[in-house]
Amino acid sequence: MGYVLGLRCKECGKEYPKEPKHVCELCFGPLEVKYDFDAIKKVLTRELIESRKPNMWRYKELLPLDGEPTVGLDVGYTPLHEAKNLAKKLGMKKLYLKNDSVNHPTFSFKDRVVASAVSKAKEFGFDAVGCASTGNLANSVAALAAEGNMEAQVFIPFDLEAGKVIASQVFGPKLVKIYGSYDDVNRLCSEIADKYKVAFVNINIRPYYGDGSKSYGYEIAEQLGWRAPEQVVVPIAGSSLITKVYTAFKEFETLGLIGKVNTKMFGAQATGCSPVTTAVKNGWDNFKPQKPTTIAKSIAIGNPADGYYGIKVINESGGWAEDVTDKELVDGINLIASTEGIFTETAGGVVVSVTQKLLEQGKLDPDKETVLCITGNGLKTQEALVGRYPDAPEIYPKLEEYEKVKADL
Repeated sequence: MGYVLGLRCKECGKEYPKEPKHVCELCFGPLEVKYDFDAIKKVLTRELIESRKPNMWRYKELLPLDGEPTVGLDVGYTPLHEAKNLAKKLGMKKLYLKNDSVNHPTFSFKDRVVASAVSKAKEFGFDAVGCASTGNLANSVAALAAEGNMEAQVFIPFDLEAGKVIASQVFGPKLVKIYGSYDDVNRLCSEIADKYKVAFVNINIRPYYGDGSKSYGYEIAEQLGWRAPEQVVVPIAGSSLITKVYTAFKEFETLGLIGKVNTKMFGAQATGCSPVTTAVKNGWDNFKPQKPTTIAKSIAIGNPADGYYGIKVINESGGWAEDVTDKELVDGINLIASTEGIFTETAGGVVVSVTQKLLEQGKLDPDKETVLCITGNGLKTQEALVGRYPDAPEIYPKLEEYEKVKADL
């Protein structure tokens, strides 16, 4: 038996039963999952969590299922890597990378939200799941739908990186490319979800989907020795991740699993699609939609569904937000690869370069314990690096040939 009481509007507080619904009928605000924290507090302890298998479901009381999970049983519990070399390069005292670029099964944090959403879709009796995606979500929906023996309908922008398209197609989904941006794709999927019985993970079952991201935050706190970090830098696409990581810390505090949370949340975007960072830097309470023009396609959402709440979390926590150019984000990919041996996708490059910029601005304290959120694998976005390195020398397998080029290597 789960601990989900139902759904609740984040704006007006109106409550709804557990159902595939994401928008309040009264005020059109977004819905969130309501949990019985009093009951959870009686059963969930550090010892119980630590006794369970190392996956996202070790926190199952705080995830939105009524029964046991049916897909994604090996998702989560990715490394929290102490980045000593990168910290030294940046002049930081204590730096960690929460590395979901090695998450099972499709190498991004999206496996968390999809495991939650597809398991919930099965509880609701759906036979088909779908998504509007900039790539990583498409991969994960296709993979976990296959595991769950469900039909997958995947809708993506027509100009998505080839690696991400193939990494979806291999699982056999019904895949459609849309002429337009992610926001155009999302609008179409909303219409489809209204008419057909398909569980669109980031639309009609979005409340259950989003809560899968909380496991990312729970793991950070547990892996740090049951405490919240002082600073976290998060890539922003739809803004769900930054809000859910902060929610995870606050829920652990409420349950007495960690002490008081004083974490500052920092948002990172590419300049070519930066509605949230632009709003924060201008002191706006809400964002203005933008048309994406960046190679960081995995976070190129010009009209983020949770943008307002992302801005709110950043401001309330005392954090900040910044964005970087395409060149700067590529430099960030190279920096984390050359110092820590981690190949991250464009979103990770954004996080690293934004961290550098925040340090230079004095917004990020180099002496405080900091976690950077690395959310996807660089093998998915190799196109971003094509042509950016010199050609390697080609020689015959003879020592004298090597000695001719040795000085230039």
